[in-house]
Amino acid sequence: MSVNVKKISNRKISDLVAEQIEEMIAKGSFQPGEKLPSVRELCELFGVGRSAVRDALTSLQGKGIVQVKQGEGTYICKFDSSKLFNSHHLLPGIKDIQELFQARKMVEAGLAEMAARNRSEEDLIKMTELISDTALHGWEEDYQFHMAIAHAAGNDILIQFVQFISETMKKSMMDFHQHIQTQSKTAKKIEQQHLGIFLSIKNQQPVQAHKNMIEHLELVEQLLQMSILQEQ
Repeated sequence: MSVNVKKISNRKISDLVAEQIEEMIAKGSFQPGEKLPSVRELCELFGVGRSAVRDALTSLQGKGIVQVKQGEGTYICKFDSSKLFNSHHLLPGIKDIQELFQARKMVEAGLAEMAARNRSEEDLIKMTELISDTALHGWEEDYQFHMAIAHAAGNDILIQFVQFISETMKKSMMDFHQHIQTQSKTAKKIEQQHLGIFLSIKNQQPVQAHKNMIEHLELVEQLLQMSILQEQ
C-alpha cells in the first residue's frame, strides 16, 4: 500500500493519528467497509507506539467512523444516511455528497425563496455584514451566510435541517474552502453568487432568489467533487 502520511509530533499523538486516519478515509485511501491495516502495521506506518494507535482507534470508534470487531480487526464504517440526524461524524463520499447536495438544492433554494418574501431589515443587516468583506474567507463565514438565509425564511425545522447537513459536510467543505483560496477566479465567482443571492432576497425577488441559489449550489457541488477526486 502506497500512501502519504505526515510524521507524528510528540504532542497528542493518538489524536494526530486519529486525524490522519480520518483524512485518509475522506480522501479515499481507505474505503467504507474496508478493513484497516493491523495495529502493528499502523504503528509502522505512522512511526508511533501501540498505545497511541489503540487510543486513536478507540476515539474513531466512539465517533462511529470505524468498527472494531473482536478477533477480526478494524473496519471503516459506511456512511449511513438514516443516521444523518443522529451523528455528524461519518465521512461522506462522492455519492453521498451528490445526495446531500440534492437535499441542499431542494431545501436551500426554497429557503432563499421564502427569505425573499419574509426577510426583515435585521436579516438584511446580518447578511450585509457577512458579505461586506472582499470575499467569504472560509467555511465558517460561508456557513453563517447560508444560516442567515435560513433564519430569514423563518422556518425553525428547516433551520435545523440546514444545520445537520452543514455539520455532516463540514470536513469536506473546510477542505474545499482551503482549496479555492488558492484560486482567485473561483473564489471571486462564489463571492459574486453570494452577492446575487443576497440582492434577490433584499429586492424581494423570490423566483430569482430560488434560481440564484440553485446555480450557486450546483457550482459548489461540481467544484467540491473535482477537489475530492484530485486528492485521491
